[in-house]
Amino acid sequence: MKSEEERALGYLPLTESTFAILASLGNPLHGYGIMVKVAEVTGGEIRLGPGTLYGALTKLLKEGLLEKAGEENGGERKKFYLLTPLGRRVVALESERLERLSRWGRELLSREG
Repeated sequence: MKSEEERALGYLPLTESTFAILASLGNPLHGYGIMVKVAEVTGGEIRLGPGTLYGALTKLLKEGLLEKAGEENGGERKKFYLLTPLGRRVVALESERLERLSRWGRELLSREG
């Protein structure tokens, strides 16, 4: 049986949209809140459509990276989502991986310039 770390590593690399969704969920958010937060944090560079978002949320719930964090009934039923400990580890590992790649790219460019 795989350790939690091995399980987390098995999800890497993440797609840009999956990383953005997971990284936005340090605190509970509903679907529309995730779309807004991702667009804000990325300066509009990543815009999630409803189909992409809700398909990803279903998959991430099934994989155990997210959990439901309740519902709100205010005219519309809103489901809230939150990272699981495994989801947090995946975000941390992917952040580290992206930082290494970025550092490597900058080092290569500085040598050539």
